[in-house]
Amino acid sequence: MKMLETKQLLHTKYIKVYEHDYEGGRVFYNATRREKEKLVALMNEKERDSMLPDAVTCFVVINGNEPKLLLHYEYRFAIGEYLLSPPAGLIDECDKVKKDALIITAKREIKEETGLDIKDTDRVFEVNHCVFSSPGFTDECNALVGAVVNSDKLSLSEEGAVGGEAFNGFLLVDKEKALKLLKSGRDDKGHFYPIFTYAALNWFVSEVWREEND
Repeated sequence: MKMLETKQLLHTKYIKVYEHDYEGGRVFYNATRREKEKLVALMNEKERDSMLPDAVTCFVVINGNEPKLLLHYEYRFAIGEYLLSPPAGLIDECDKVKKDALIITAKREIKEETGLDIKDTDRVFEVNHCVFSSPGFTDECNALVGAVVNSDKLSLSEEGAVGGEAFNGFLLVDKEKALKLLKSGRDDKGHFYPIFTYAALNWFVSEVWREEND
């Protein structure tokens, strides 16, 4: 479908809104973090296939005596509640030009939001280079990065949180608990959780994280 015109309707530091006009009189709106020249809808196929996502979501497995998925409660201002979530964060502008931008971001976010230092004996790897959050409304996208931390001796902390981030405790989820969360679609407080939590739980129970990444 051919794009005819893109108009900018709103521009702030944190959010932009564009109107995309397509052939056939189809008009769609895009709420995004991106400047106009970096909008996904304006990329060609080659550019989309190699694009850098906006952020990284981290699937963290604590691989001790009993493997557990590390989640925490992060306050989601658009929802007005602490939601069970994996660690995540935007890619810094200074890191976007680096070859290992996704891994660098994942290690930083894990450190800031959990206090964990990723060591050489741990594994950090791409699970998926780019997934779209809600492509009917935004072109925002995340990389999914797995981290397998080989230790049972944890000292978790939320003190490294920056900006407007707010957290309210951790939850270490074994396979049995992960399956219960998947089946219920809610956390222990009865709240719905983000799609990235659902993805993390599925990834964990599938045990593909045990495979060495090429």
